[in-house]
Amino acid sequence: MFRLANKGPVEYLEAEALSGLEFATHAFCTRRTGVSRGGFESLNVGELVGDTEENVKENLELIKREFAIPPNGLVMCRQVHGDMIIEIGKDEPLPMPMPEGDGLVTARPGIALGIKTADCVPLLFFDRRLRVAGAAHAGWRGTALGIAAKMIDIFRRSFSSRRADIMVLVGPAIGPCCYEVDAPVFEAFAARTKVERFFYKLANKERWMFDILLANRLQLTEAGIPANNIILAAAMCTSCNRELFFSHRAAQGKDEGRQLSIIMINGTMQ
Repeated sequence: MFRLANKGPVEYLEAEALSGLEFATHAFCTRRTGVSRGGFESLNVGELVGDTEENVKENLELIKREFAIPPNGLVMCRQVHGDMIIEIGKDEPLPMPMPEGDGLVTARPGIALGIKTADCVPLLFFDRRLRVAGAAHAGWRGTALGIAAKMIDIFRRSFSSRRADIMVLVGPAIGPCCYEVDAPVFEAFAARTKVERFFYKLANKERWMFDILLANRLQLTEAGIPANNIILAAAMCTSCNRELFFSHRAAQGKDEGRQLSIIMINGTMQ
């Protein structure tokens, strides 16, 4: 379903179902082949984690160059672990700096929507018929708030998308093998849904293993997205695969970078 690929030196994951589309570009970048060093080695795109501003800028410029993103075409919001989704219209100027939020959506060509993660779930959305793109950062708070379902609502309300036309790529994130959580996380979901589907109780303590990838997939199917339209990186735990991905949990408080996921409608930026 996903495969490793390269654009120049940049190594990334792509979904085979979308890799052949001439009018769209998408990528889940790995941590490899950038200029950062130490705990940020090497394609770190996180500005507020302790890496130098120069390294982050050079890494972003490398990604933009290899994926043919226009000079001002990479758009990222200031992620805050919520459910705010920012709509980018075709005619309005881009807000600079971008406001706080955890999702972006547009039908505007030449704009790459970027999401930074290091265990949270990167979600990429694409309407194949209307050519609408979306990207969301789903940590446990955003998942509990229903950011994936909210993105589907925006596709339908703002762009008249049909559920059958929306593809959703659920990128690499921490797996249930490594994601141990406490009561506040469990209770945030228990107030809204059937938690036994993706929480697994640990013996003799008030802690659970959490399958955040499954929680997002179920949210999408409950929002009406056909199961065949959801492509899940289920075997790519970021904590287990630190040679490929940054992982905040595996770093255990040490310096750790962020990887970038992008989706773009190809064409001239308007």
